Amino acid sequence: MANIENQKFIALDISEKNYLSWVLEVKLHLSAKILRHTIDEDNAASNEERATALIFLRHHIDDDLKYEYLIIENPLELWQNLNDRFEHLKAVVLPKALNDWSQLRFQDSKTVSEYNSTLFKIVS
Repeated sequence: MANIENQKFIALDISEKNYLSWVLEVKLHLSAKILRHTIDEDNAASNEERATALIFLRHHIDDDLKYEYLIIENPLELWQNLNDRFEHLKAVVLPKALNDWSQLRFQDSKTVSEYNSTLFKIVS
């Protein structure tokens, strides 16, 4: 199935690799489109806003995830289901990144570019 509109950023991968960065991108884009409230609890979004947000979310997830969550018609419900599925990554990835950050020393690198590469890996 061909996408009519180009994706604004990389779609959420079913392998969980890019969930944390995907969440940030979605929140930013929904805020820019004045649709961020559609994924918040107790929102009073109109049907048109919910439909627009749902289309945006589905457009930016992997095809296998689309089929898995095909029957969901509320962006908040989709957001919460994805959050329940992938939220454990914060408990795994963040402590490791914080540990790597605290252990990072410039003198352990042979070159500045090697240090930069290590630094960017931790940040990402």
